[in-house]
Amino acid sequence: MTTSKSAKVTLPSDTEILITRDFDAPKHLVYRAYTEPELLKRWWTGDRGEVVSIEMDVRVGGQWRYVMTAHAGFEVAFHGEYTEIVPDELVARTEIYEAIPDAAATSAMTLTEQDGRTRMELLVRHTNKENRDGHVNSGMEDGLQEALDYLEQVAVGLA
Repeated sequence: MTTSKSAKVTLPSDTEILITRDFDAPKHLVYRAYTEPELLKRWWTGDRGEVVSIEMDVRVGGQWRYVMTAHAGFEVAFHGEYTEIVPDELVARTEIYEAIPDAAATSAMTLTEQDGRTRMELLVRHTNKENRDGHVNSGMEDGLQEALDYLEQVAVGLA
């Protein structure tokens, strides 16, 4: 069963973005694809560019940083700190887009499984409506749809 481009993006409050997507893979494989650097490199950029580096210390207090070169030639980098980890269920962290460091956010990615399929809910919390709206209006949804399609392909391929 394909779930291509099926992520749903909603705005539950003035400062939040909720992304919900179902995957045709068990949650432990989706979690692996989300938390292992070599697997994340295969999906994170969608069709938007090439991964330059990925650093991940997936533990509470551990740091992470993702860098890509977009096809248009510019660099995009994000970094933060893991604040809560529950293997196969939850990854919570701070997120800083390095081009706009004052617009820091937090995110919590939760996974639930039913009948071998996994629902991912990714809740991003910004400090204010302006930052949330800037994130939403950045064109992030198209790249997100591509990336999550690739994430599903990676997770399914691990079975």
